[in-house]
Amino acid sequence: MKTRTLDDLFLDLLKDVYYAERKILKALPKMARGARAPELRAAFEKHHDETQTHVERLQQVFDILGKPARGKTCPAIEGIIEEGEEVLESFAGAPALDAGLVASAQAVEHYEISRYGTLRNWAELLGQKQIAKILQETLSEEEATDTALTDLANASVNQAALEAA
Repeated sequence: MKTRTLDDLFLDLLKDVYYAERKILKALPKMARGARAPELRAAFEKHHDETQTHVERLQQVFDILGKPARGKTCPAIEGIIEEGEEVLESFAGAPALDAGLVASAQAVEHYEISRYGTLRNWAELLGQKQIAKILQETLSEEEATDTALTDLANASVNQAALEAA
């Protein structure tokens, strides 16, 4: 049996996050359509555009590594997206829908932040400075999205859900 290395683990996790980003790309328009607050809808639409860029960056990383850009099924993101779809169905038309959508979106962001942080750190350890820089760029955007969602929730979404109760 071949010894598995950090390079192998890096590639495996890269495939995982590539799959996840492509799944997220498909889920964001549904979330945007379901959002009641225009600013939440706009946030989902903006993140959809950013996610497309994230997919392109991951393809660039695969190119640098000389590997085909292929995803590997990620059960974690499947579950997180499924939970978001349940919120969309269970709370459709309800005042608490947007608060649920923000919570679901933040679960996605936290997953991505953990994955991109790990990949960036491993790229640095492996001497892949260009890849580490690309991954850091995406990590920073994911962190900014998480902060924007928190700000939106605190500024209006959570209060709107509470007041309508």
